Amino acid sequence: MNPGRLMALVEKEVKHLLRDFRFLLILLFFPVFLLMIFGYAVNFDVKHVLIGVYDQEKSQLSRELIQSLSSSSYFEITKIITSDDGVKQSLDLKEVQCVMIIPDDFSKEFYSGRQSQIQFLIDGVDGNTATIIQNYATSFTQNFESRLIDRIAKGKGFSVYKPLQVEILFWFNKDLKSSRFFIPGLIAMILIIIAVVSVSLSMVREKEMGTIEQILVSPISTMELLVGKTIPFLFIALINSTIILIAGYIFFEVSVKGSYLLLFVATLLFLFSGTGIGILVSVIADTQQVAFMMATLISLLPSLLLSGFIFPIEGMHPIIQVFTNITPAKFYINILRAIILRGVGLEAIWVNMLYLLIFSIITLLIAAKIYKKKAAKV
Repeated sequence: MNPGRLMALVEKEVKHLLRDFRFLLILLFFPVFLLMIFGYAVNFDVKHVLIGVYDQEKSQLSRELIQSLSSSSYFEITKIITSDDGVKQSLDLKEVQCVMIIPDDFSKEFYSGRQSQIQFLIDGVDGNTATIIQNYATSFTQNFESRLIDRIAKGKGFSVYKPLQVEILFWFNKDLKSSRFFIPGLIAMILIIIAVVSVSLSMVREKEMGTIEQILVSPISTMELLVGKTIPFLFIALINSTIILIAGYIFFEVSVKGSYLLLFVATLLFLFSGTGIGILVSVIADTQQVAFMMATLISLLPSLLLSGFIFPIEGMHPIIQVFTNITPAKFYINILRAIILRGVGLEAIWVNMLYLLIFSIITLLIAAKIYKKKAAKV
């Protein structure tokens, strides 16, 4: 590639961007807007579960249980239910997410030395939320049971021997905030959309304006054209990634625990793969409308469904797991979560980076081959 011709193409593309100031503003600020929308909207955290209580006994022990429930950080008692019909109505109208039912023989069974029953009715429409509520309910009842056993043992003058003491420590995400898990995925999804759409529209615009013929008759090679068109958008995408990281730190407390240099190299490889897809779209599409639809479809759907951004790849069907390799976002998300959340080094992510490099080379070579064939027909 001739450096002079390459820089002339880069300068030409920069002038186009500066003239289209609105498009440039969209490229710079739309990613932050998407980050804010998705960052607050996509949230699987379950806090202060709305719970109703149906106390059929109304004894001192049942009132103690309810008092313990109200002081729990897991639940928020929003309704006291007084009938069986009220239980069904509360769940049907989504007034509560869960109902705790205390039977009328609760304290009698307890003081008789038999097993007392407590029932939790959970709204299971959202399976993920229902599972979390179930874990909360199990943890609450176990803690309450443990306190009762200790109190009874002390009343009889002996202590309860507990052979095991469990200590659970959460690494990398101590507060278990889902936003910290989703932000790296959002960065990947936003960057690939911007890279694919912007590059594909830039190339197709040359076709619509009729300037592509002037480029074809010039001494510029195919690779110089593709690389020259890509470089300005790579810089813009790098600026976008920096802005997104700053916004993620300010609004969601997501900080980079690993190497910034490694993160930069990985982001550059990912952007090369994204722009490679954009170039491939641009040589196939003939209008900006078609290019925009193709770019959005190719970049958005795989990044959303097959990258592990929302749905764990390990839980997918084995055949679908193979298809997840068609999107570079899968490997970039693995890299981001490893560097940003866990702070790992190159030894843990080199395979993902190698895939991004291979993907970039393959898409660029395919695009160049298709472009040469089309150019030969002009």
